Amino acid sequence: MNGASREALASTRERLDALTDNTSVDAAKLAGELAAVTALLDREVSLRRVLTDPAQPAEAKAELAQRLLGGQVAGETLDLVAGMVRSRWSQSRDLVDALEELADTADLTAAQQSGALDSVEDEVFRFGRILATSTELRAALTDRKASASAKGALVHSLLDGKADAATERLITRLVTHPRGRSLEGGLEALSKLAAERRNRMVATVTTAVPLSDAQRARLGAVLAKLYGREMHLNLDVDPEVLGGIVVRVGDEVIDGSIAERLSEASRRMAG
Repeated sequence: MNGASREALASTRERLDALTDNTSVDAAKLAGELAAVTALLDREVSLRRVLTDPAQPAEAKAELAQRLLGGQVAGETLDLVAGMVRSRWSQSRDLVDALEELADTADLTAAQQSGALDSVEDEVFRFGRILATSTELRAALTDRKASASAKGALVHSLLDGKADAATERLITRLVTHPRGRSLEGGLEALSKLAAERRNRMVATVTTAVPLSDAQRARLGAVLAKLYGREMHLNLDVDPEVLGGIVVRVGDEVIDGSIAERLSEASRRMAG
């Protein structure tokens, strides 16, 4: 997002944080209602344009949202959405993207409040790894001919009783309403949001053999010092790295594997 949309999103994030700091607010219910509003505005393009039309008075747009959603969602959700449509958005789609992010953040907040945020982070990452190794599963979850309910049922069969409820809700929404995103991109975005709940960065660490708890702690401390922020480690094992370690933080890759050193030596010899 750029310009006005970025400012509107930042303001809305602050309102969501203030709202969910109140323990009387059911963050999981809030997430579900925000997701429903996201689906509505994603589907109803003309309505979305009206609610983001800069030529319309802010209060008029807020009143329209309140008339449409009143009685359909809780007061907290209604107030949050009304505040969003009062803001200025650079593009109408930015409002829907922001609502989607808020829904995911509210679910992650619910996980944090129950002490399950670390588990949810790990489960989202593990689901991504399973997806990467199973072309059949990926094909089933991205099949355009399959209904959203069928895809949701498949996710439920995979995660029910095996993952936190917040994990299942997050992945189900991603699979059933991808909104043009790839599954991999959506899962990565969820990982980043989860890390932001604790002001942490995410590092994907690939090693030839599993790290011990002590090694994991030392690596986390080194990366936190290097990047100046607490680091959440997503650990993966791949024998093809041939020893050493590969760390990816955002777009930056730190490759200390033997495989990479051998590859570099081959390139130099070929040159």
